[in-house]
Formats: sequence, C-alpha cells, structure tokens
Amino acid sequence: MIKILIADDHLIIRQGLRLIIETENDFKLVGEASDGAEAINLCKKLKPDVVLMDLRMPNVDGLTAIEKLRVAQPEIAVVILTTFNEDELMLRGLQAGARGYLLKDTDRSTLFNTIRAAARGETLLKPEIMARVLSQKNVMKSESNEPVNLTDRELEVLKAVARGERSKEIAVQLGISERTVKAHLANIYGKLGVDSRAAAIAVAAQRGLLANK
Repeated sequence: MIKILIADDHLIIRQGLRLIIETENDFKLVGEASDGAEAINLCKKLKPDVVLMDLRMPNVDGLTAIEKLRVAQPEIAVVILTTFNEDELMLRGLQAGARGYLLKDTDRSTLFNTIRAAARGETLLKPEIMARVLSQKNVMKSESNEPVNLTDRELEVLKAVARGERSKEIAVQLGISERTVKAHLANIYGKLGVDSRAAAIAVAAQRGLLANK
C-alpha cells in the first residue's frame, strides 16, 4: 500500500487527485495540505510514502517544503505538481531532491506510474518534460566549476536514467548486474554532488552531459 499526501492550494486540484487516487487498490490517500507548512507538519504525523507537491503555494511554497523534507524526512518521495511555464522552479525542485514531475493535466496512467516509481525510489520523466529540462541553460549554478569526469559506462547509465529506465532495465540493456548499475549510480551521485536520480538528471542537463541522449 502506497500512502500519498497531496499538497496544493487549489481545492479543485486536491479533489480531482483524490478521486483518481482512490480508484487504485494499492494507493491510500492519507492527507491533504493547502500550503508547504501544512504539508511539512502532516508529513511528520502521517509519514506518507509519496507527496504530490505543488510548487506555488501561499505562506511556505512547495520548493521550500521540498528542501525541508529532504533534510527532515529524506525517506519520503516528493513528486512536483507543475505547469509548463515553471522550468526554473522544476529544475530547482529536482536539485532540492524531488523525484519527478507531474503536470496538472497529466493522464491517469502517467500519474499512477510516476507515483509507483517514486515509491520505489526511482524517477519517471515524460519526454516533453525532459526536453524542457534539457533546453534550460544556466538556470542552476554548479557548486564547482571543475569538470565532471564520468566514465563511458557511467555516462551510459546516466543517459538511461534520463530516459526513465529502471535499474533492472539498464542492467539488461548493458549486460551487467543490477548491483553494478547501482554502484555506477552511487559514483555518478558522488561526482555530481547529488543524492537522487532526479537531481542527477537536473545537474547533468545543466552541465550539458545529456546531449544526444
């Protein structure tokens, strides 16, 4: 059972998501928040597996909430609720630790797949969203100007992650074990200075590592 919390200041969005989520037997909606502060407090009490987080909310916004949850409850997977005109916020949200995006007009299948992937600790990004990430230049400033020296195999793994492939799929594709894929990911995270797939994709896109992926 995947426990889900919705954080959005628009009641109609919360109601719509609630109705959709309640149709799935393996989903359980445990709470709703109208701003980031309420989301943080509810997460402490309810301990959801996945939070669907709007970025633009009054009082404490979604980005701030993501940053605080990453520190206080890193085991909770956060998925951003967003629109196409929020590229900079989306990148910042990924860098802060969110595991993916959901457009507010997304279809049911994408919603379900994204929630399940986030609960597994994986990231699913729709191609059009990935294109938006890749098209952004100089949005995020790297903590270091030093070049990132990824091995050819690490780059292969990183690009596969950017395509939304799971560790098991990457292992089969590259002819290596799933454990080796995870080891490569750990090395990639260390070199990029991140701690999640989504953050790795965001930083790699900003540094131009995903060209011709």
